[in-house]
This record gives sequence, C-alpha cells and structure tokens, in this order.
Amino acid sequence: MFKHFAASLTLAALAAGASAQTIGQQTAGAQPVAQRQVGSATLSGVPEIPADVREAVQRYQNSRAAQFEDWLPDGSMLIATRFGATQQLHHVAKPGATRTQVTFGAEPIASATVIPGTDRFVMTRDTGGDEWFQLYTRGLTGTAQQLTQAGTRNGSPVFSKDGSLLAWARATKGSAAYTILGVDPKAGGTPRTLYQADGAVAPADIAPDKSRLIFVRSLSNREDQLFELDLATGKARRIAPKAEAAVYESPRYLPGGKKIIAISDRGNDTRQLVEIDLATGAQVVLTPGLTWDVESYDLTDDGRVLAYAVNEDGFSRVVVQDRITRRALPQPTLPKGVLTALKFSPDGKQLAIGLTSATSAGDVWSWDVDGGELTRWTTSELGDLDPAQLAEPELIRFKSFDGLSVPAFVYRPKGVPAGTRTPVIIDIHGGPEAQTRPIWNYGAQYFADVLKATVILPNVRGSDGYGKRYLNLDNAEKREDSVKDIGALLDWIGQQPNLDASRVAVYGQSYGGYMSLAVMTHYSDRLVGGVERYGISNWITFLENTEAYRRDNRRAEYGDERDPKMRAVLERVSPITNVDRIKKPMLVVQGANDPRVPQLESDQVVEKLRANGNETWYVLFADEGHGFLKKPNNDLRREVETVFLRRLFEQQPAR
Repeated sequence: MFKHFAASLTLAALAAGASAQTIGQQTAGAQPVAQRQVGSATLSGVPEIPADVREAVQRYQNSRAAQFEDWLPDGSMLIATRFGATQQLHHVAKPGATRTQVTFGAEPIASATVIPGTDRFVMTRDTGGDEWFQLYTRGLTGTAQQLTQAGTRNGSPVFSKDGSLLAWARATKGSAAYTILGVDPKAGGTPRTLYQADGAVAPADIAPDKSRLIFVRSLSNREDQLFELDLATGKARRIAPKAEAAVYESPRYLPGGKKIIAISDRGNDTRQLVEIDLATGAQVVLTPGLTWDVESYDLTDDGRVLAYAVNEDGFSRVVVQDRITRRALPQPTLPKGVLTALKFSPDGKQLAIGLTSATSAGDVWSWDVDGGELTRWTTSELGDLDPAQLAEPELIRFKSFDGLSVPAFVYRPKGVPAGTRTPVIIDIHGGPEAQTRPIWNYGAQYFADVLKATVILPNVRGSDGYGKRYLNLDNAEKREDSVKDIGALLDWIGQQPNLDASRVAVYGQSYGGYMSLAVMTHYSDRLVGGVERYGISNWITFLENTEAYRRDNRRAEYGDERDPKMRAVLERVSPITNVDRIKKPMLVVQGANDPRVPQLESDQVVEKLRANGNETWYVLFADEGHGFLKKPNNDLRREVETVFLRRLFEQQPAR
C-alpha cells in the first residue's frame, strides 16, 4: 500500500580517494575525458572530490530510519533499518528495546512478512539492484532458505490466515506473462502453479477457507481489474466486469467471504475506501465526502476495527473507527508527517504506525486501540544533525501556462542574510505517477545547508495524490505539458525577491531524469546546468528495452511506440532528438543493473552531449540498479553532485 519514497541508506563512508585510479579515457568533441574507478563506480569526466565535501556529505548521510515490517505472534516487531552498508532486518522485543539484527548480507532486504502463527517470516531480496527479487524463509535465528527459482522475479507474497498457504506472483525474463504460485511455507516442497496470465497479476488475499484467492491485474498505473480465483478448478472470474475503469489497491476479504474491502477511485476523482459485493460488483463507499486520497488501511481479523490514512496535500492523517457502526474510536495524535506503515497486531489490540517527516528519518509507534495510548517503539538517529537547525518545507502553489495550480514543497536555507538571493535547485520526482511529500529528504536538507540553495520539489501535472484528472494531464501526446510546468516555475522563481533566477539548476531521477533532460532542451538558456539520474533519454529505446514484465504498463502511460503515429510523437519529445539544444553542463548517474531504465539511456545521451562539445560528467555504478541502495555508492553520488552543483553556482555571479 505504501510507495517507496526514498532509497534505503547504507553505512560506511568511502576511504578518502584511496580506491580512485585512472583507468582510461573517453572523448568529448576534441577533448579527452579522464576516467577513474572508485569502488564499484566508474567516474568519467569527474574531478577529484575535496575532503571538505566528503566530510559535509557524511553529516547528512549517517541518518538512519526504522521501517516497520510486521508483527510477530508474541507482540514484538520486525523492523528494517541500516546499521551497516545496507538495510537489514532487526527484531525489537518491546517499545524502546534494542534493535537486534537478524539478517546480515551485502544486499539490502526489500521487505518481510511474518508467516501467521509462527516466528518465521518470508523476506524479499535482489542482487545488485537488478530487481529480480527472490523470496526466502527464515526465523529470528538460523539461515535463510530460498523458496524461489533463480533468474525469476518474485513479489506480492500473501498468506492464508493459518499460514499454511503462501501465494505470490512470478515473472520471467523476456516475457510479459506472470504466474501465481502457491506453497505451504511450513512444509516446504515444490511450489505449484495456481494461475497463469499474459499480463501483470498479483495475489492480494486468500479466503479464510483457502478455497479462493483475490488477485489484481494491472493494466496501467491508472487501471486495474479485480479477479477471484477458484483454487480447486484454477478458473478465475472478473469482479464487477461492467464497472468503469478504475484503480484497485489492497483488496481483502471481509468476514463471511462474500464482500471485499479495497482502495479505489471507481466513480470518483480521488481514491476512497470501498466495500464490493463479490456476486454483484455493487460498491459501497466507506469514506464519503473525502476530497483527498485514502493512501492505506488495515482491518482487524474480525473485521470490526478499521484504520485508514488520508493523504492531505502530502501529509498523512490517520483515522480509527468501528467498521460496522462507522463510529469514530479514540484517534492517535501523531507528529505531522507521512505514513510509512499501518498494521494491526494479530490480536487486534495494537496498531503499528510508521511515520517519517521533514526532520525525522522515520520511526515506529503503536496505538492501543482500547486504551487510546500512543507508544513510541523506536528512536532513530540523525547522525551529527540537530533537528532544530533543519529546514521545514513550505507548501506553495504556482500557476502554469494554462492556469493549472501546481503544488511544490520549498526548502529554504537557514542563516542566509536578509536580502540574499539564493541559488535554486528544482528537484523533480520520478514515476511519473508519484508524489513529492514532506518526508525525511536528507538530499534537500543537505543542499539547503551546504550549498545554501533553495530546493524546490514540484508535483507537476501527472503526479499522484491530487486525483485522477490531475494524474492524467501528461499522458501520451500531452507529455511535454509537464515540462511547461517547469517553465512556469522558472517564471515564478524570477518573481521571488529571495531567489536568484540566474542560478537555477534542474535535478531529477528516473522519470525526473527524463524531465531534467527535457527541461534542459527547452530552457537551457535559463539554467546553469542539470543533474539526471537514470533518466529516459529516448522514448523508443526505453520502451523497447525496459524489462518485458513492465513494458505494457509503461506503454499505457507513455504511448505505444509500435503505433506509427505515437512513435512520431515519442521521437519528437525524446530528449535525444533535441539534445543539440542543451548548452549547459550535465551530470548523468546510472546503475548498470537497472531493469527499468537500462544503461543504454544514459550511455547514449552522454555520447551525444560530448559529441556536441558539452561538458558532461558520468558516474556508472556496477552493483546498483534503479536507485542506489548501498551507502558507499550513495555517498559517492552525493559527493559528485555537490562538486558539480557548487561549480555551476560559483561560475555564475550572484545577483
């Protein structure tokens, strides 16, 4: 139910240049470009990192969060946190107790779910960021046993109430087909095929009697279909087949097995919590009158107590109520922030709540449903940082070219003399169906402090969290309307007395990396340069090469390159087509194992930029994928970004 807001951190800092060495040269125009190796990274055209930059980076990169994973039967918790180079699982026996590390490894743990009625769990892990996730079972002690076949992608594990059936979805390389598999995780053995589909499917819940299973077929990030699978016959039937296209998230059986509960935008602009009759498809809204999205929910096993969270302009609000009577129960008073977890304990008496904020890396609380008491379980560290000195983001709105109101969070540096115009970093999120929210954003905090830059994080059209009309405003042929939103933001920056419109850089990752490139092709004369991490440079090659298991989903969002008309549009708006318009320096960063935006997207744009004589820095990590989850790598990319952006801002005289 929760989007991953930021990559997990990792631990130790790089030795001060000890592993750097020149390994070769590339050519930019007529000028040779030096390369060197730092750990797993190949740095091309990147100067040495000064010691003061490495020290500054460490002050911000040593924070760590506590992420709730699941309850154990005895009322203790599984927590994900980082005390080494990668995020690992820890056991917390009671509120405030020591986090006892359970898993140890070079690769981060992506998630963990407890097998009902046991102290064992199923965890998810990939290799080098390749996202070909494997499932493993293990306990609080001992070694892990792999459940899944190497070379496949496995996810969405769900259990029957008694823990005797585990179902999950599997994809294979080079194929858009998915298989739902099942196994008894206690007995082990060979998984059996429950269902096969030509497109993306994921199990969501298993009926109490284990005779049926709910699964979701995802057509795009804007449309899902619900199905119920008869586990005896292997036949699936669609639920509410005549209903309008809609999103369905986290469907679960209600007691009795005749209805399900889910998050959906069916018949509404925003996502609501609904009950759906399995026989008729009739829908009843449980959260009428809301103007913002329901982002998550959980329900006690008896179906009586309901907790849900509403995403109100980026901030989370948690509601607890009696599902049957709709009567409000005692409500937790939480710090202002963004929810990362919401789950009842097996006995239904406690509600785990994970929360992060602009000044907190993320911690876990429990809410006593009957007693109405909030108890903090973890207290995470911010390293050498003083929370009182951190920037609190301001929510602003600006008008775009067509009058659309576009929200953005603004981090302003502290301690800047009155009347000073600061440089600006425009940081654009990925997705595009994602949303910048006021979470622990150590990058924005770092740039505001160290570079004394104002960091603006816009939620351009196409962002999630503002209803499906807003979400659909950048689809297919309207792709560059979101780029025009950044043009309007540049106009807004020029009107602010404390911002220096002559020192603005654009910055983004994934789809935000595409946006960074596209903005540079349109507004290079108004920018000092750009940073793009694993961004799409050519829509045609991206759609042809992104992994097969996700290709149709992306075509539904961006357009189908196999259609001649759409292909012409995609070619026209691809940054690689317009790269000659980029006249300012660029920094490109990529993971070699990225299954979403393959390395080719970065390689080809770097080659073209350099062929045009454009200053281009390039960092390639051999052991990362779509995002950088190992702390030494994350430290290095922040160091390079710092040197690059500082040079851009210093080369342009301040106004």
